[in-house]
Amino acid sequence: MKKILFIFCIGLISFTSCKKDVLDKRPLDIITDAVVWNDPALINAYLTQLYAQTAVFTNETPGYTNSWNGDWGASEQHGGPFFINEIADESKAGWGFFCNVTGYKAGGLKIGGGLLEWWEMSYKTTRSLNEFIERVPSSPVDVSIRKQRVAEARFLRAFNYFAMVKRYGGVPLITKVQNVGDPNETLYPARDSEQKIYDFVISEVDAIVSDLDEVPADYGRPSKYAALALKSRAALYAGSIAQFGTVQLNGLLGIPTASANAYYQKSYDAANSIISGGKFALYNADADKVKNFRNIFLVKQNSEIIFAKRHNQVNAMTSGGNAWSYDFLQCPKPHAWDAGNEDAPYLEMVEEFEHLDGTSGTLDRTAIQQGLWSLDNLWANKDPRFFATIYTMGTQWKGTIVDPHNGLILPTGEIISTGSYGGVPALGTQKVDNKFNTSFGVMKYLDEKADNMQWVSQSSTDYTVFRYGEVLLNFAEAAFELGKTGEALNAVNQIRTRAGIATLAAVDREKIRHERKVELAFEGHRYWDLRRWRTAASVLSVNHSGLRYILDYATGKYQIQVVDNVDGETTAPKFYSYNYYFPITIARTGNNKNLVENPGYN
Repeated sequence: MKKILFIFCIGLISFTSCKKDVLDKRPLDIITDAVVWNDPALINAYLTQLYAQTAVFTNETPGYTNSWNGDWGASEQHGGPFFINEIADESKAGWGFFCNVTGYKAGGLKIGGGLLEWWEMSYKTTRSLNEFIERVPSSPVDVSIRKQRVAEARFLRAFNYFAMVKRYGGVPLITKVQNVGDPNETLYPARDSEQKIYDFVISEVDAIVSDLDEVPADYGRPSKYAALALKSRAALYAGSIAQFGTVQLNGLLGIPTASANAYYQKSYDAANSIISGGKFALYNADADKVKNFRNIFLVKQNSEIIFAKRHNQVNAMTSGGNAWSYDFLQCPKPHAWDAGNEDAPYLEMVEEFEHLDGTSGTLDRTAIQQGLWSLDNLWANKDPRFFATIYTMGTQWKGTIVDPHNGLILPTGEIISTGSYGGVPALGTQKVDNKFNTSFGVMKYLDEKADNMQWVSQSSTDYTVFRYGEVLLNFAEAAFELGKTGEALNAVNQIRTRAGIATLAAVDREKIRHERKVELAFEGHRYWDLRRWRTAASVLSVNHSGLRYILDYATGKYQIQVVDNVDGETTAPKFYSYNYYFPITIARTGNNKNLVENPGYN
């Protein structure tokens, strides 16, 4: 690398400040290689840029942006963080506006790829990380700073490879900078095995954990506990793939079953190190359980947050800040585009939330479609996480209520769907051209202080990458699979106690998986969980439901209708068994003949 182009003070990760006297010393458009690796401020700026390039920190946001007519919106400014929820069994695409989510969800992931891609951008970032890791140890920087910065870069590289392996399985493992004069096998590498990539991620954490700060002042940078959280998550995935997956392509894909317990043990140990370290705890500052759960995602640097992508309220698109679009796209109205509700949760997702006493939250669909219902009766005694995670008819929002009612029952019994009667409109304020979006939205992460009357980047909510609640659930799952059911039960009950619902007397695999689905809803885990458990082919091949609220003019109560097949008959969800791995794609195998395509794509 002869010259390096830099963008300074990008503000996307609160990592280091840019000092005017440093920036004034030399031209900023072109900085020579020698200068970069001899200037501590430039070294920090280089690493800051690589944090910013790791777009998958934010709910698996893809690392590319195309046109409005294609997959426009693949950045966190334009809808990317929502795709992972919409291809799972959590929600449909509320707008269906930014990406062909519906097509991919309906079995449209083919050999051309295009869904949640993280290949070109990942290798671009990894190349820069490799250079950083090679060059910084010989730079004139204090040894403790060198070790810390290199450890951070290795964490980023491990995170990138984890994002790769859970998509594609085995990928080329490149840990040295490639040069034009290198032999062809270096420039056009073959895929390494899936197991080797998982082992690399885990071993990288082991190598760097003692070089990272225990609890950094800026939790937008990884601590040793963030590294352990990555190890716990990655090892849990590897254990699941070994237990439930199949070895294919002569060992390129899959992990031998005999290795499952060893990976579960690594996950268990890493999670236990975080738990016993005592630096983090379940957030429990608010007596109101609904408010408490909401504030996990709104109160910055609280007791539960291990590592986060940090944001502020400075517009990223026009002012060089690092606010993002989450609130704008996900919120209920009022809204600048008269839209919002990007993710529309399914009724089945809503039903996953139990009652306070631990009884099932599944509705009697025959009973609720008879007579009229008040909202207090319909949603009585629900898990507080329901109200903190979901908005629906009657939810308080910015001094008013969310109102998606679709139809008005007149005193004559007639139902109208247009116009109004007695000053009461037939459609509630949340309806968009009478489009049906399940009548539910995602409340998690929403900040009522965000200005959603401006496009676009007004959200300053930090995005949580690792939190203590997930660590407890990782621990519970690994412990259960290792036969430590008592420890698994204790961990799950800590989560339930914080939530404010009845604890369990016993635990099994399905109860642990259920708790993950509810506690971690819309945080980007569900899709990957179903893939690693190898249950996606059945769970994600189901057409889901929503509710229709019809307002009764005379009583103010609601007639309830269950609306089936909200995904559409011709676009019903379909996950094929070969979709457990994304395609390498024709373009990539064409460019590199040493790459082998994944099974099922032809």
